[in-house]
Amino acid sequence: MRIAITGSVATDHLMTFPGLFNDSLMADQLHNVSLSFLVNDLQIRRGGVAANICFGMGVLGGNPLLVAAVGSDFAEYKNWLEKHGVNCEHVHVSTTAHTARFMCTTDQEQNQIASFYPGAMSESGELDLAEIARKVDGLGLVLIGADDPDAMRKHTMACKALGVPFVADPSQQLPRLDGPQTVDVIDGATYLFNNEYEATLIEQRTGWSSDEVLDHVGVRITTLGKNGARITSRDGLNISVPVAQEKVIKDPTGVGDAFRAGFLMGLGWGLELQRCAEVGSLLATYVIETVGTQEFVLDKAEFIERLSQAYGQDCAQDVASHLGR
Repeated sequence: MRIAITGSVATDHLMTFPGLFNDSLMADQLHNVSLSFLVNDLQIRRGGVAANICFGMGVLGGNPLLVAAVGSDFAEYKNWLEKHGVNCEHVHVSTTAHTARFMCTTDQEQNQIASFYPGAMSESGELDLAEIARKVDGLGLVLIGADDPDAMRKHTMACKALGVPFVADPSQQLPRLDGPQTVDVIDGATYLFNNEYEATLIEQRTGWSSDEVLDHVGVRITTLGKNGARITSRDGLNISVPVAQEKVIKDPTGVGDAFRAGFLMGLGWGLELQRCAEVGSLLATYVIETVGTQEFVLDKAEFIERLSQAYGQDCAQDVASHLGR
């Protein structure tokens, strides 16, 4: 299955605060916040939801199409992604803006405060999914990730016009979308990704109940942090998948993107939804064990062994043949 991933490509500036944000937040002064946190670590890493998802799919043996807007500073990043199995032939390169920047500070309880500069991402609307589909002789699935809001709506409409199944994954852009825009990027999706907070926000923005959301999408995948993930569908599916045990917790940034990468690879392999979530959950564990969203190294034999430990031998066997083991 040819899978295209739309969304942001960014450089991540990841900082660690050796304390708790809560200790500096006063409930009666939240309307007047002016804080500066002295951090003790800075890591500059590759990121952006589309690039992160593509990287995860690439290391699992996929060849996803990255559909995103980048700056002229993308050359080194492009080489990195291509080295890890990502097709970068369909990115739009801006002549005026830098590749987007993500700046995130994490405290000792893994709480995060972040800012995002879109840069070249603002030109994502210049990408044409119909033209890309023609060039690659058809698309089997498109994930529409956090991106310029107008581009997200354009890509959604293109998928509907082309009859291509799509995954709605508005994530970080939900705060920028009003009710009608949220409906535009979700309605008709074959799959919808959200975390618990985003699930509530989607229901508030659309005015739909959780059951009504399922009337508008095929399958809803809700990530639950340390409690794993839940898969629900309009035909009554309700599956809970626990997290795979991590060896160490270093940084949660990009964990959700890795989950999506593993889940999408499972779909591409034709696995049942529970298996897709199990692959995604283990890949997410690899990310939380490293600093940076694309810094983990995946050994396929070890990955299968950890799948067996986390989810049983049947799961490991179902995945092994697709990883060439």
